[in-house]
Amino acid sequence: MALVFAAIAPHGGLAVAEACTPDEMRIAHSTRAGMEELGRAFAATRPEVVVVATPHNVHISGAFAVVVAARVTGSLDGTPQPVELDVPGDVQLAWNLLETLIADGLPAVGVSFGSNDPSTAVAPMDWGVLIPLWFMGGRQKPPLPLVVMAPARDLSAADHVRAGAAVATAAAASGRRVAFIASADHGHAHRADGPYGYHLNARVYDDLVVDLVGGDKLAGLVDIPVSLVEEAKADSWWQMLMLLGATGEGWRGRLISYEAPTYFGMLTAAYLPSSPHPGGGASRRDPTSPPGGEVKTNLGTSSRPRKRTRPRTRAR
Repeated sequence: MALVFAAIAPHGGLAVAEACTPDEMRIAHSTRAGMEELGRAFAATRPEVVVVATPHNVHISGAFAVVVAARVTGSLDGTPQPVELDVPGDVQLAWNLLETLIADGLPAVGVSFGSNDPSTAVAPMDWGVLIPLWFMGGRQKPPLPLVVMAPARDLSAADHVRAGAAVATAAAASGRRVAFIASADHGHAHRADGPYGYHLNARVYDDLVVDLVGGDKLAGLVDIPVSLVEEAKADSWWQMLMLLGATGEGWRGRLISYEAPTYFGMLTAAYLPSSPHPGGGASRRDPTSPPGGEVKTNLGTSSRPRKRTRPRTRAR
């Protein structure tokens, strides 16, 4: 199969009703409704695995990161009700994605946590993953398997588009129905009393993103100056560029909601293929062919296990 669904989803705690205090429930209504709508659109496409690009996991200088651990778990702190997830990692798709990135000439590393054997390792789940999964696959019974990847802010916009195309290629080669979520909050400088202070370009950046997403003109992301992203204190640009590369031609986007109820902007949008054989990254390579032959590049902090071995340590 291939990618069957994609989304831009926020990761602020205000998006989750169970995480909100009574005062917080008085704001961010559009975002919570948007997340519920995203969840329904996601479920309608019947994904079998979810890939989430998050800005709040590991930060690797000069390289994309792909989590290759067998499980990913996490929780939100200080919430009125428990908000926690424990989901299986899709180890095979994670390794195939990593090898596809490297075969495409992109710097990428595999990361794991705890156990020295990635097949028994449990990686921490950051809020950039947990909050979108709360609505899209994480609370299914059983939860959908997951691949977590992290952008590399010191790489170019073009590199992030190519990384998204690698997601589509790996999805097409997997034989399964895959969803891709760009976990993204936008300008973080909307209010002077926020942790990042105020900058007028937070509004400029968010208005531009709303225009591009609402007009289904996501290709315009590549023209946004890095200086504008930095002044807006956004953490969305890189993941949206990956979504652009993963979808490309043959997809249609729909803006569901946008608001900035506090110091940062939150947006929900759904993307669906407009034909049975959409364009996007997967069309740039024959999905039935191997991702470039034997990969000799160092895969980073974790290497693919050749056989199952008894772990020397065990994460609980």
